[in-house]
Formats: sequence, C-alpha cells, structure tokens
Amino acid sequence: MPASQYDFATIEPKWQRFWEENQTFRAAGPGEEGFDPSKPKYYVLIEFPYPSGEGLHVGHPRSYTALDVVARKRRMEGFNVLYPIGWDAFGLPTENYAIKTGRHPRDVTRENVVNYRRQLQRLGFSFDWSREVNTTDPDYYRWTQWIFLKLWENGLAYKAEIPINWCTSCKVGLANEEVVGGQCERCGGEVVRRMRSQWMLRITEYAERLLNDLNTVDFLEKIKMQQRNWIGRSTGAEVEFPIVGVSDRSMRVFTTRPDTLFGVTYMVLAPEHALVGELMDRCENADEVRAYVEAAGRKSDFERTEVAKEVTGVEMKGVRAFNPAAKTEVPVWVADYVLISYGTGAIMAVPGHDERDWRFARKYDLPIVEVISGGNIEEAAFVEIEDGMLVNSGPLDGLRPDQAIVKMTEIVESEGYGKASVQYRLRDWVFSRQKYWGEPIPMVNCPACGWVPVPEEELPLVLPEVERYQTTGTGESPLSLIEDWVKTRCPKCDGPATRETDTMPNWAGSSWYFLRYCDPANDAALADREALDYWTPVDWYNGGME
Repeated sequence: MPASQYDFATIEPKWQRFWEENQTFRAAGPGEEGFDPSKPKYYVLIEFPYPSGEGLHVGHPRSYTALDVVARKRRMEGFNVLYPIGWDAFGLPTENYAIKTGRHPRDVTRENVVNYRRQLQRLGFSFDWSREVNTTDPDYYRWTQWIFLKLWENGLAYKAEIPINWCTSCKVGLANEEVVGGQCERCGGEVVRRMRSQWMLRITEYAERLLNDLNTVDFLEKIKMQQRNWIGRSTGAEVEFPIVGVSDRSMRVFTTRPDTLFGVTYMVLAPEHALVGELMDRCENADEVRAYVEAAGRKSDFERTEVAKEVTGVEMKGVRAFNPAAKTEVPVWVADYVLISYGTGAIMAVPGHDERDWRFARKYDLPIVEVISGGNIEEAAFVEIEDGMLVNSGPLDGLRPDQAIVKMTEIVESEGYGKASVQYRLRDWVFSRQKYWGEPIPMVNCPACGWVPVPEEELPLVLPEVERYQTTGTGESPLSLIEDWVKTRCPKCDGPATRETDTMPNWAGSSWYFLRYCDPANDAALADREALDYWTPVDWYNGGME
C-alpha cells in the first residue's frame, strides 16, 4: 500500500484496542498466569514521566520510541520482556497550580494522568499497562514511607540544622540556581540565608562504595567521571588550630596539603560557622563582623564561590588561632568564599601557594610565606608545586611535596593535633520540603521520647485535606495549620506529641519505582522477593545521564 493511502485513523485505533483488550504486552513473572520459565527475562525501563498540564512534549516519544524498539525486538527474539509505565506525579508545578487556582493537586494530577495515558496509548508504545504505578497513590507511597522508616531504623535518616536560601517574599527555600544577585529568580524578592531544621539522608555513608562500584557498571566513561567528581574523594589530614586564650575552642580544618602547614598566615571561617557567634564577645569589632555576616547571608553559594569575583572578608580583631606546626599565632578572618556546607566550614590560608588566598592576602596586607620553592610569590601564588622542594618548613625542608605530605601527616598524628582523613565533596541529601504536595514523613515528635516512627501497621500516613496550599508566613508546610492532624499521641509512651509537617521531595517516590514494577499489586510488601530476584537488575535504562 502506498504511504499516501495508509489509513492511520482506522488502522492504528484498531490495533491499539486489540493490544489493550488482549493485554498483548503484559509481562508475566514467577507465580503469575502465563509465566514461561523457559524464556530469559529482559527488563526495559524508561525514566517515568511527570504528568504536567501541558501533556507530552517531544522529548517523551524520543526516548520512549528508542526503548520501544528494543522491547519489541527482544520479544521477537524470545525474551520475556517487562516494559512498564507509571507516573512521577508529586511535585511543585502541580502544587503551584493548586495555589493559583484553589484546586486540589490530587484532582489536577488525576486529569493530567488521564491525558498522558491517552496520548501514550495513541502513540502505540508497547507498555505493560497492567503494572502502572503512581507515586501519589497512597498504596504506592505507603512503601515510600516504609523505606523511610527503614532508613531511620538503620541510622540513615536524621534531622539537622542546615543553612538554606530563603525567599522573604515566597516564604520558601530556594536552590542555589534560583538565586540571582541576592534575589529570588521567581519573584525578585530578597533572599537571605537561614538556618533550618531539615530531614537528611546519610548518603555519605555510601560514598566509598559508590565510587568503587562505578568499576562494575557499563557506563560511558564521561558519566563515570561525572559521578567521581560529584562524590569528590579527597585524601589529607584534619588539623586542629586552638583559639588563643580559649581553652575549649579550636578551628578544625581539612586539608589535602598538610605539607604547607608552615605557610599558614591566617585562618578563615565561613560566616555561618558556629565559632563566629561563640567568639563574638572576644571580638573588638563585633558590629563590623555582624554586618558582614548579614551581607553574606544575602548571597547564594554560587555567588560566594565564583572564582572570578573579588574576594572580601573581615578580621575578627582580638581573636587569634595557634598554628601548631609553626608554633605561631595567626589572625582569624570571616570570608564568604568559605562555605559552611563544604569541608568543616573553616580553612587554613596558605597565600604563597593558593591563588585565592594570595589575592585575599594582597588585598588585606597579610603575610605571604614561601614553603615550596620554584616560584615568585611576590608576583603570584606558586601553585605548580609538584616538582618543588619544601623550604621554611622545619623538619620538612628539602623534601618533595609528596614526601612532605606523608611526613607531616605523621607529625600531626604523633603530636596529637590532627589525624589522617578522607573526605568527600558529596553531602547528605536534604530530604524534607515545607510543602503540601508530597509524601507525609511518618515521624512523630514527643517531648519525652524525641522522634518516634509511626508504626508500620498505620501506614500509609495519608495526606490530609487542607484549605490552602501556601507555605505559612513563617515558612512551615500548610500541614502545620491542621491542628487536629498535627496533634497526636506518641506511639512509644502514649503521651501528647506532634506529627512532622514537612513532606518528602518528589525524588522520594521516583527513587524506587523500578522495584515496584516487579510486583505492583502487592499489599503485604514493597515487592515479593521472588519477583525482585527474577526481574532485577534492569537490563536497559534510558533516562538522564546524571
């Protein structure tokens, strides 16, 4: 038949109805009707879509078509193919629409899913629709909550005070990318840094395993390198610099270059570092320091660490630190190019051999000491130091840097002011949002018992109805306004307690959806072990490179 005579309006709906009525692409696993153990399995996975109000965009069929070809080919080759579909449906766009219109996000999501399903079926993809999941379905997020409880039981979920970017107009926390020139990208309102108690997941516990296991996966090398850089393993030493005149306070720093300890001429604290506040009563220019800290709070981390930006800082006059290697006192500064979220939030400055430290020292007329020969530190920091020799460094003089790193680490440990250490750029995952449209975090705060998990038999902890979806004026989730939901009894002591009112990020439900596809109707477990063992690991995934 010539292409011009192809009657798609008749032919395609006919076969799409046939596929649906006969469940042509249904995959059968162990214990399910139609399972053929003689066939090898093949699990094809897409990055399941967020059902927005706009419907599909061209990127959806682009990637789905590629894997649809793979799935159909594998079926023809005799494989038992699982090619499932579902919806990553929690998220800010739907919540923002609810705030604007007053409509419940659940209703909007339901309508969007119907439209997406219609569009995908019209395109003729060979999905197994019998395994369809939706992250906003309480029967699904019951197990998302269960996973959170298991993380809590194993010490991998905890609460911590962390700095966030806070829009004073929107009353929400912002990502660094959403802060431009100290203003909110969305509304133009002033953004300040604010400390906030947030739920965290201890992903740093797995940093070394994540690195090592990159050697076991068949990823493109550029993807592996991206992951290695994201994890950012650094080997060095932790060193304590005591605060002069204060017996119980010291600045702890991590350095990959302990060989340069004799070149430290000043110390720097991040504006948010606890020591800044603790030492303020010893500071002779406290008002000046407070003003600088306040100004730093209006900048994002990206703005503060931009390499090309002019370095700024303020000395804490009257506060000195003791360099335990050189046995000298050095001034303590506060500077916004040091971040509380990276390393220890404090650095030892070696201006002779670090470009940013050199610029800072030149600007504020601080000493610059050469400890590795080969450059001219009067003109610039000497940073190409692999072939230099240690100078002005006591017991390290005459050693190459690699030799001096080993020896200085031994000295640091033997003299008791530090230790060898491995640190990572990777940070624990901020896992709570002050929003409505997300999985409720199944934790209860009891004055007597502290944080107590909701019993598993009470899951799912379902999102209650609310009158308004906006974050409160104090930055709390709308759930905090539902007094009869917030007030509860402690599962441990039966005393009065309050529920956690933050919700999980939209990544929570999408972190494990590939497991639920293996056994989506199971109401007794996340999935049956036999089904998981049969279908996993995924054989071919198509999604974001990161």
